[in-house]
Amino acid sequence: MFEPLIRAISSLEIDSATSLTKQYLSDGVPVVDIIESCRIGVEMVGKRYQDGEYFLSDLVMSEFILKEITELVEPFLPVEECGVNSISNKPQIVIGTIEGDIHDLGKNIVIFLLRSSGYSVIDLGVDVSKEKFVEAARKSGARIIGICFLLTNCTAVVKELIDTLDDEGLREKVTVIIGGYAADEQTCEYVGADYSATDTTNIIPLFDSILGVNRNRC
Repeated sequence: MFEPLIRAISSLEIDSATSLTKQYLSDGVPVVDIIESCRIGVEMVGKRYQDGEYFLSDLVMSEFILKEITELVEPFLPVEECGVNSISNKPQIVIGTIEGDIHDLGKNIVIFLLRSSGYSVIDLGVDVSKEKFVEAARKSGARIIGICFLLTNCTAVVKELIDTLDDEGLREKVTVIIGGYAADEQTCEYVGADYSATDTTNIIPLFDSILGVNRNRC
């Protein structure tokens, strides 16, 4: 059903992408399904960039398309009256794209979903060093660290970061989630992360489960 939107995003067709989004919203399609289509389309753009088919300007264009779509869907997001919005001193979540990778579209989608669901997110940006991740984790007292990466050659750096968290005595205090094109289950096991998240439809349930948030309780 959502192949046309995925194709429009991956082909950088902004008019088609926004038109389809408006149609889906008018038809009552759940926002999370639209966002998941964005994720898939964005990852296709990133893969084509990695393969040399697309250029940096194409990444910028895909980011602009994503911004347009998120502005369209934001008014349709459900307002949470229970769960995390009812918690004072919300647990901090630290998210960034690992050093050596400048892709941030998937990261931005996740942050958009988390903030829309009431979570407090510290966005470290892209090309983030191990030291900056560790510093943010220590200063914020974050309970979850999200490490994003699209490029497979960044896997070793992710492992180094998680090993550093262990060396600094922070690993047992945080749950580490990796996400992005290269973040499959095999990579998750190799780098020593707790979870890999490659499907945005499960993002909020995963974070809720980790942090003990019950959205059915008012």
